[in-house]
Amino acid sequence: MTSDPPPPPAAEADHAEPAGLPLAGPDGAGLSAEGLARIRPAMQAYVDDGRAAGVMTLVARRGQVAHWDAVGLRDLEAGDPLEPDDIFRIYSMTKPITSVATMMLVEEGAAALDEPVATFIPEFADVTVLTPGGERAAPERPITVEHLLTHTSGLTYGFFGDDPVDRLYSESGFFTRAEGLDDFARLAAELPLLASPGDRWNYSISTDILGRVVEVASGQPLDAFFQDRILGPLGMDDTAFVVPADKLGRFTGHYAVEDGALALVDSPVEGEYTQPPPWLSGGGGLTSTASDYIRFAQMLLQDGQLGDTRLLAPETVQMMRSNRLPEALVPIQLGTYLSPGYGFGLGFAVVVDAAASPEPDNEGVFRWAGAANTFFWIDPEAELIGLVWTQINPFAAYDLEREFQTLVYDALE
Repeated sequence: MTSDPPPPPAAEADHAEPAGLPLAGPDGAGLSAEGLARIRPAMQAYVDDGRAAGVMTLVARRGQVAHWDAVGLRDLEAGDPLEPDDIFRIYSMTKPITSVATMMLVEEGAAALDEPVATFIPEFADVTVLTPGGERAAPERPITVEHLLTHTSGLTYGFFGDDPVDRLYSESGFFTRAEGLDDFARLAAELPLLASPGDRWNYSISTDILGRVVEVASGQPLDAFFQDRILGPLGMDDTAFVVPADKLGRFTGHYAVEDGALALVDSPVEGEYTQPPPWLSGGGGLTSTASDYIRFAQMLLQDGQLGDTRLLAPETVQMMRSNRLPEALVPIQLGTYLSPGYGFGLGFAVVVDAAASPEPDNEGVFRWAGAANTFFWIDPEAELIGLVWTQINPFAAYDLEREFQTLVYDALE
């Protein structure tokens, strides 16, 4: 049985700890100092052999940060060392934030899980599904808000698979043609679904469409809702869709391995996230820091509350981190990542069979990740949160997350 956690830290931005949560020695968090000391050389090995420019790691337990470190470089061209609180592209780790925003509106009665998406985006009233014969037909049921949250909407991405609908997505070019989130949602509704909503789990633009639902239901642009209702109240000062000029000195470079060496794919000086995007991606558009994201994760671990700030009711968070998929759709499959042992809740992958999971998981663990290899997991049973972040393509090319998580669990006392 785990011990009761200490009182949560204050949530106001002006009183946020440098590490996002109070710092504690390993003993104070029930972790082995010797075990945590093994993390740094293990991460350094990824830098030394050219698999990553730099790696940031953070471990928090019982509301306290017991390990926070960075190895390697933030910017290979400038030779700047990576610091623990540098700014990263978190890509799909944006999705849990958008999911929380959605559930806040559900609690307020501005949306409902079983509500058709067409209530908010009328173009989805006429969406079609592509039949095996290549014809368009009406889906068996409308897309609901819950279908978007669970990635069972029938939408796709266009680059994870080779389904005929994936090819239509790629050929349409609507990711780069859209001018505003409203336009993105409209263009997406013109494309067919790959299955009727509820029939298939498929990782997709569902959370981007949720971002538009948030805008319509709240009457605010997505970035304004995030800032007013989530980021500001939690003291997440460095999380945004754009890295401002005065913070570019803390922005990481994004790399890929080409011809055996790391090559820059997105500049920290003049790249994609240094200027406003054409549309706000609730599925992958944010940049953030470890000290910001740990506050968001701790809020989820503490059932929707951080300090005096409550975003969600405990029963809502518990529902979000519970599997919502029928048995026929479990386990989920995303390439080679997160398949055995995992179902999906309202915004997260959740463990349904720890014995089958390739990760050293406990029952009840929930997690997600970002395309540039930023990972987090939350273990309610152990009162534990882990973050391991780098900026490298392709996704899940290494066992970085699994190796880090194994070291953390080995350090538990």
